[in-house]
Amino acid sequence: MNGAPFTVLEGSTFCVSDECGDICQPDQGFFFQDTRYLSRFVVTIFGMKPPQLSSGRMDYYSAAFWSRNPVAKDLAHDELSVSRHRFIGRTAMQEQINVENHARRSVELRLEIAFEADFADIFAVKEYDLALGDPTHASPLPVPVGPVVLCGGRELDFVDASGYPGRTQVLLSAAGNVDGGTVTYGLEIAPQERWHLCVDVLPSTTGERLEAEFAEREFGEELQRVRDSYTAWNLRIPEARASWDSLEDAFARSVSDLASLRMSVDGLGQLPAAGVPWFMAIFGRDTLITSLQTLLFGPELAATALRALASLQASEVRPEIDAEPGKIVHEVRYGKAARAWFGRYYGSLDATPLYLVLLSEVWRWTDDVDLVTELRDPAMRCLEWIDDYGDRDGDGFVEFLRQSDHGLITQSWKDSWNSQLFADGTIAEPPIAPCEVQGYVYDAKLRIAELARAVWRDRQLAERLESEAATLKDGFDEAFWCEDRGGYFALGLDRDKRPIDSLCSNIGHLLWSGIVKPERLDAIVDQLMGEALWSGWGVRTMSSTDGGHNPLMYHNGTVWPHDNALIAWGLAKNGYWPEAHRIIRRMVEASGHFGSQLPEVFAGFLRSETPFPVRYPTASIPQAWAAGTPVLLLRLLLGLEPDPVSHTLKVVCAPEIPTWAGSIDLRGVMAFGRSWDVQLQNGQVHVEER
Repeated sequence: MNGAPFTVLEGSTFCVSDECGDICQPDQGFFFQDTRYLSRFVVTIFGMKPPQLSSGRMDYYSAAFWSRNPVAKDLAHDELSVSRHRFIGRTAMQEQINVENHARRSVELRLEIAFEADFADIFAVKEYDLALGDPTHASPLPVPVGPVVLCGGRELDFVDASGYPGRTQVLLSAAGNVDGGTVTYGLEIAPQERWHLCVDVLPSTTGERLEAEFAEREFGEELQRVRDSYTAWNLRIPEARASWDSLEDAFARSVSDLASLRMSVDGLGQLPAAGVPWFMAIFGRDTLITSLQTLLFGPELAATALRALASLQASEVRPEIDAEPGKIVHEVRYGKAARAWFGRYYGSLDATPLYLVLLSEVWRWTDDVDLVTELRDPAMRCLEWIDDYGDRDGDGFVEFLRQSDHGLITQSWKDSWNSQLFADGTIAEPPIAPCEVQGYVYDAKLRIAELARAVWRDRQLAERLESEAATLKDGFDEAFWCEDRGGYFALGLDRDKRPIDSLCSNIGHLLWSGIVKPERLDAIVDQLMGEALWSGWGVRTMSSTDGGHNPLMYHNGTVWPHDNALIAWGLAKNGYWPEAHRIIRRMVEASGHFGSQLPEVFAGFLRSETPFPVRYPTASIPQAWAAGTPVLLLRLLLGLEPDPVSHTLKVVCAPEIPTWAGSIDLRGVMAFGRSWDVQLQNGQVHVEER
């Protein structure tokens, strides 16, 4: 690959290229609604790639690439510079290409731009598999349809030869010689002069053509809209200043990354998509957890997520998409796979209880009675799903079992096929009851009991849910507790109700949900921070003493930032502040080794063996709940909690915060419709209403 993947995006529209700006590798392209509308976009001079000078993002939606001329024909070193300025809008891409002559003589050259459009589904691109015959794969013959040369060589027009109603128009501001998908320009550039070309790439999901005049007007309006949207986002977001540079930089990067991941939902607002490049879509679990992490930003993203997911809530049993009444959607897709298999897919066990947790948390931050009243029916349907469908065999625990031939085998957050392992490394057979999801259900029932009392005035419902939660807590402790290795909770129960006895990071989520009995807390904390799970950079997904452990295995030994953030939240909630601070410090330090941008996951090698955290090769960057991690960690460091009784933002943290945290000035935190300023000075936190 020529350089690392380089992504620019706006909403669900994005471009993945190399660092020269070229789309030239199997996993690159210009994507819109889960379909690749450009699979090749390469600029050459005399058939040679211009050597890269530099590249960088101006904003998440725009980037620039600088190159110099190759030594070819009569061209000497550095006579020409080539700059490419790329902008991504909601529905199109525009690129400005400039070739500047720095020589003291006129220069002649042949510049070629090669375009291809294969209309591959994003799932096919993710697997680098463009075999034919499957509906998710590329067209057998993605060719321009005639006439190819339109408007005097200023347009290329691609359609999907497989019959999928996709179309890619490439509009050029200057006419060139077109041969198939390649446009050639024979140029003569005078000394100190510049040649300019504007390239507009317009995808269509209906096959309709757009006129060039419309595209030009649309791009001007779209650029202004994106800029205005980003400005408005930054004005709403709290501003953080810290003497600890790594923390300030990580927070700032999170603000930018989360802005780039916002998706507009018709009539509802914006919510966070899961991640780039393969998950620019609504994912129930990811959207819910990211919304929980980022309530420091205000309730808008979370409220939109709750309303959008309620509108997508399943209403009937459909085994082909793992849907059951009341279940919260796992994933929403477009493109060929969506048409052939599913547009909505419900294979997620934890999204439904997490929906209830987020509804409660938004209320705790806002006292928004209207929202909780509006969403009572979806919330009740979630509770009914948990009891009627989630608990498949009536044993009191929720389990997953795939019904769809194309669905996920594992339907908890560690959703790779081989993540549910016994201590000896053998794979557990479903249906499986994951430990952390029992905790989510416990927390959800207690939280909805609180809403039933405070908002809905339904004491009978509140008492029933509290009784069910207490029963679940007792049953969970009995069924999941393992006495070996100092004591811990099993990863889950398999189809025969045997404890899946690997030691995994999931036990940290149990601290967050509150399902752990007081007498078990010390043992769980010792396991999390012991050398088998603690890498020095973070808590690993699986302990080094288990047979399936591998520091490079996606869910069996790596370190996930969001996982660690939830563990730190659980530690803080239970008063284990030194351990929470240790995770906060190491996560923030790790971000500095990734350009202040935490990836989805990184390798689980010991810190004593690696001077820096090791990249995971296919981690999504940016990824929503990784971007949300520094936001939640800052909240935990400052000990900020909303008080729905007094309608104030209070501080619940250690008596003194470690000196390495330095000083922090956080301005504009939204809670209860009011703005708050928070300062950390000399180990003490102070909160004032603006």
